[in-house]
Amino acid sequence: MRAREEIIPVFVPHLGCPYHCVFCDQRRISGQTEAATARTVREAIQKAAALPRTGAKRQLAFYGGSFTAIPLPEQEALLAEAKAGLDRGEIDAVRLSTRPDAVDEAVLERLKRYGVETVELGAQSMDEEVLRLSGRGHTARAVETASRLVKAAGFRLILQMMTGLPGDSPEKDLETARRLIALKPDGVRIYPTVIVRGTALYELWKAGCYREHSVEQAVEVCARLLPLFEEAGVPVIRLGLNPTEELSGGQAAGGAYHPALGELVRSRIWLEKARTLLAETEPGSAVVLGAAPGQISQAVGQHRENIRRLCAEFALSELKIRPAALKNGEISVISVEKA
Repeated sequence: MRAREEIIPVFVPHLGCPYHCVFCDQRRISGQTEAATARTVREAIQKAAALPRTGAKRQLAFYGGSFTAIPLPEQEALLAEAKAGLDRGEIDAVRLSTRPDAVDEAVLERLKRYGVETVELGAQSMDEEVLRLSGRGHTARAVETASRLVKAAGFRLILQMMTGLPGDSPEKDLETARRLIALKPDGVRIYPTVIVRGTALYELWKAGCYREHSVEQAVEVCARLLPLFEEAGVPVIRLGLNPTEELSGGQAAGGAYHPALGELVRSRIWLEKARTLLAETEPGSAVVLGAAPGQISQAVGQHRENIRRLCAEFALSELKIRPAALKNGEISVISVEKA
């Protein structure tokens, strides 16, 4: 993703969805109860256009639902308003999300006519059993086919994956990541599974038929996934559900919901690097480690968790983290004073 983007969100929760995925209640997840109309789109664009330009790329983004599966008259009414905003120069781009099995060449040709730039596909998993148990209604091959069509048509491709779904495992999540990387997306979103009240997954969980994907489990697996994508040059543009008042207020009954999940994951990655660096350190030593200035909080960990864990594991008398002339993700030993 480009560094400077201004998103104008328009929510179409559940519109066009032909299946009921066990984990999904998009109204609670998005915090929006009403689906968008052409008027909603027009008003969102007008509101954004009234604000001063900041130099950021202004994108209208249709979130939720399966946009290209929405009945054509409604779909084109939404797209026509977006295209009008493009033509007036009030917005710079349009993006939308949809299902892999709701994409073909004719669909993409229509999106191009209306000026759509980015297509997000909800892959969720590349494991057939996980897709079946989650009620997705499409196959892994559909993800591959749709992704190639999107790229061939000249759109930017964003893929979404989930961790901790029914039938899932860390190994399956890693394999999903590898297969998504092979499709050469322009970015990915990773959504560890959250148990939302009122969903089929909530009922399965209460009945003991689904084991919760905890925050700790999500942090562990995502700390393995994130480096895979980064090493392949695929930006992870979102990690964890966007916090909403509904989810934070109790609609997230369990699972991997945390308002700062991405920070926890990056902090865990830093912890693992520090463990490797300290492996030969003598007990009782006082150590100063270096991190990039913008990553000190990640290095220290939430509530100083990394400091406490490393001191305990390596019997350090003291551990400090100091800013150093390093790139993001790098770590160095500044000094070690032996006991």
